[in-house]
Amino acid sequence: MKSLNPAAIAPPVARYSHGIEVPPGWRIVRTAGQLGQAQDGTVPDEAEAQAELCFANIAAILDAAGMAAADVFHVSAYVTERAHMQGYMAARDAFLATRAVLPSSTLVIVSGFTRPEFVVEVEVWAAAP
Repeated sequence: MKSLNPAAIAPPVARYSHGIEVPPGWRIVRTAGQLGQAQDGTVPDEAEAQAELCFANIAAILDAAGMAAADVFHVSAYVTERAHMQGYMAARDAFLATRAVLPSSTLVIVSGFTRPEFVVEVEVWAAAP
């Protein structure tokens, strides 16, 4: 994959790329939005812990397709308050820590999710040969 950060625009404000070019013919996986819920149904109180579960769920989905975090080319995330951004970004940065080419990224503040205990939701697009 190729990062697209043209000099004609301001650089990204965090650890992401403005755009990503995926080579022709690669397989693509798109996840549903993942909530911070453990397999046993528990939901942690803190945004960072919820985001870590979101990324763990995403890793399991990618693994089922023979992919990993290195194959992610876009991340979309939703948090219910600005206060949750820092925890989400810490979990995202840990998930992408070994990446040389960072994916594109969108982060949106929303009014809520299906249940009030959820404060973070994350979905990704990934591609691999």
